[in-house]
Amino acid sequence: MEASEFRLEKYQQAITAELRASANTKEQMVQACAGAIGQTVEIIVAAIRKGNKILLCGNGGSAADAQHLATEFVIRMDPSLKRPGIPAIALTTDSSMLTAGSNDLGYESVFSRAVDTLGQPGDILVGISTSGKSESVNRALSTAKARGMLTIGFLGKGGGRAKDLVDIAIIIPSDDTQRIQEGHITAGHIICGLVERELYLPA
Repeated sequence: MEASEFRLEKYQQAITAELRASANTKEQMVQACAGAIGQTVEIIVAAIRKGNKILLCGNGGSAADAQHLATEFVIRMDPSLKRPGIPAIALTTDSSMLTAGSNDLGYESVFSRAVDTLGQPGDILVGISTSGKSESVNRALSTAKARGMLTIGFLGKGGGRAKDLVDIAIIIPSDDTQRIQEGHITAGHIICGLVERELYLPA
């Protein structure tokens, strides 16, 4: 038996179970999330047409998702589409700001400080939290609302407190952090793709 065949046989059951669990979560998202995804596309398109921008924040894997989605907006999703950048900023990328804010203000306030400084009425804040309980994200969402911004939550595990702080909640129907993160990036890709089509493809 080849070494590669042995490894596949050894892990086949686990691999199959993980792939099926991921696919099952996405199937459930059709009912649970499609409406919120569509609403998100509409409000982002309207905001960008008015000259506003998107801010994104999250912790850990959700910080990586914030950066990933900001990049898709600024660069592009469809490589065949020649378009201007869509203004989006991940609040998770400036190490000096993050460390100074954490040291001087406390980590719970690091994103809210950035939102209070950079956010303008009509801008959008996307808060990403698998539990909806992240204090740093929730404070940022509250600050955004106070500044007249629109708020979108990429959430899971029922949405936590964050679901009551956002205008639109995309709640992945799972309690498994892996599945929630996979759902977030899938929803984010759909949103980015539809936004750029609405803005830059002729009807």
